[in-house]
Amino acid sequence: MLSESEKKTALKSVLLKTMPGEVADTLLDHAVTRDYARGETIFIQEEPAESIYVVLSGWVKLYRMAQNGSEAIVGIFKHGDSFAEAAAFRRESYPVTAEAATDCRLLQLRAGPLLEMMQTRPELGTAILAATYKHLHDLVEQIEQLKARSGPQRVAEFLLDLCPVAVGACTVTLPFDKALLAGRLGMKPESLSRAFGRLRNAGVHVSREHAAISDVDRLRSYAKQGRSDTLRRAK
Repeated sequence: MLSESEKKTALKSVLLKTMPGEVADTLLDHAVTRDYARGETIFIQEEPAESIYVVLSGWVKLYRMAQNGSEAIVGIFKHGDSFAEAAAFRRESYPVTAEAATDCRLLQLRAGPLLEMMQTRPELGTAILAATYKHLHDLVEQIEQLKARSGPQRVAEFLLDLCPVAVGACTVTLPFDKALLAGRLGMKPESLSRAFGRLRNAGVHVSREHAAISDVDRLRSYAKQGRSDTLRRAK
């Protein structure tokens, strides 16, 4: 059964927050929660897509296996994110494998009941389009990061997303191992280590799973300057 805090998290997801309140409540009443240990598979590529998921806690990675056997990270989802909507709504197979990047708790929504409700509540299509657009927007941003931003800048922006404060100093905990972080940022592990080294000039000191940031605004300025320099070189 969902706790009140978990229900609030689920209702903030792109998929549910754009639905009429009574519809979202009905779906949550029939949803189930599942706990996964780090490294545990949630679903596999080419498996029939029958469910949509919302991350209640922890992190989930989606990946495809390349022909050489390596993992191609497609996305990493955190608290409040939903995933697998498009495949489930189209009753297709999952195009990726989902795995718990950390211990996590997920809300599992069966796509069938929602598709049935759409027969009488066509406005639910708005929620589906909103979720699909969000994933497309995130993918475009990810491509932009890879094409137009330097490695240290990508790391800086990732750290900024984790910061609990907008100004001043703080320490953030890297939510998953550095190999996965490198894959998410389109880098090799050794390139990630070099990027951490370069960020010392911006007041960032990494020790194991912690990153101490001396001044958030200074790091933000570094990220913006890095982006400007990269775009200038691309012209």
